Amino acid sequence: MKILFMGTPEFAVPCLDMLVTKGYSVVGVVTQPDKPKGRGHKVSPPPVKEYAIKKGIPVFQPERLRDGSFDNDLRLLSPDCIVVVAYGKILPKSILDYPKYGCINVHASLLPKYRGAGPIQWAIINGEKETGITTMYMDEGMDTGDMILKKKVMIGENETAGELHDRLSVLGAEVLADTLRRIQEGTAPREPQNHSEATYAPMLTKEVGCIDWNKSAVEIKNLVRGVNPWPVAYTNYEGKRFKVWSVDIGEKCDLGVPGMIIKYIDSQGLMVRTGDMGSIIIKEIQYEGGKKMSMEEYLRGHTIEIGKLLGS
Repeated sequence: MKILFMGTPEFAVPCLDMLVTKGYSVVGVVTQPDKPKGRGHKVSPPPVKEYAIKKGIPVFQPERLRDGSFDNDLRLLSPDCIVVVAYGKILPKSILDYPKYGCINVHASLLPKYRGAGPIQWAIINGEKETGITTMYMDEGMDTGDMILKKKVMIGENETAGELHDRLSVLGAEVLADTLRRIQEGTAPREPQNHSEATYAPMLTKEVGCIDWNKSAVEIKNLVRGVNPWPVAYTNYEGKRFKVWSVDIGEKCDLGVPGMIIKYIDSQGLMVRTGDMGSIIIKEIQYEGGKKMSMEEYLRGHTIEIGKLLGS
């Protein structure tokens, strides 16, 4: 089976590695154009491109797909199947209809829940207990195609989006391997999605990380976990913003108002009142221009006044 792989970020690399390791004929890799990264805005290739170059796989980085500029390359590559993993662009019908075995997508949720660009993060933010991987036959919608296989995993109580991302990227490769085997054997199931049960997981913005101290302690903890490592939760103290990297749920608290700093607990962190008469213990922070550190480390050289309010 000749496969054209389309993917961009680190999440997609294990799937591509599985195809190479298992001896599939990967005729090419399509990925997003190189982009500036980091503080120096140095133009850097996507992780999928870096892997493909190491393995000697031809790389294509079209700016657009809908203008037909990639159609000639597609005909020359002549794939039997196109595998898409976090590519980042909607495929036009001309590409979707080309391969004999269709376009197969690996999506990091249990569809039809969490269609869209941020399924891992939103599952944690929304307090889901489980998630997983779904493979599907792609159509012209956003993650709306018929499902092939699903594999569930439980979400850890303290698991961050970054940690879950790494687990699901490995699981995605395993489910993809099983999917392609079944397609070749002619035993792959095909289950239409129940669109009435669909939920959406839009791309995250930095603003999503703003902590609303009127929410419950559980909701705030889920937010902090769900936006770690990007865009990272944040709040303000006396007009200055700081990132909140990790928290615990504290004891019940009827003192003050939501967002009020109640006390410092040795070796644990800063206790802040939440909107459900509960509290959050802030464990790790990072002020603008500074490094990430424990609350204990920060308070060795700085003062945070008890009774002050956090938030805008």
